[in-house]
Amino acid sequence: MANTNLMPSADTRKSTITDDKLFEIIELLFFAYRDFVSDPDEILTRYQFGRAHHRVLHFVSRNPGLRISELLDILKITKQSLGRVLRQLIEDGFVEQREGSTDRRQRLLFLTDAGSDLALRLAEPQLRRIAGALETAGPGNAALARDFLYSLVNDEEHAKVKAIIEK
Repeated sequence: MANTNLMPSADTRKSTITDDKLFEIIELLFFAYRDFVSDPDEILTRYQFGRAHHRVLHFVSRNPGLRISELLDILKITKQSLGRVLRQLIEDGFVEQREGSTDRRQRLLFLTDAGSDLALRLAEPQLRRIAGALETAGPGNAALARDFLYSLVNDEEHAKVKAIIEK
């Protein structure tokens, strides 16, 4: 099923890997992402939520007290898009906003108990999927997978992403 019309020029690649292998990896990423989000998507539909809701729940869960400006920077979405999603999560009792202790203009985000429960329900199938894939890949491959994914992140975002993940 390979389409040879989409071949990059030799100067755009710095790899010795064949074009077919590179396209195979692209396609595997598409399929892996499809399946990685499928279980949480099913849960989200019960609440009439989408993937943006999932990402907000995930990052607030992993970073309690996250400022709205930090969340905007992580998600790379507009204030308007985040506002709609956040308003729904707050109204439905999954997220709460609190004023900053030193700067009352700050809006800090926290999950409620219901939000924590939902975030965990959304993460559990993904945790199982990743654990299974790493086990199949064999010992030592978790670091390789992590390095590979880091290398897909834009260079100017590496330090930010590392700081968020390694908190």
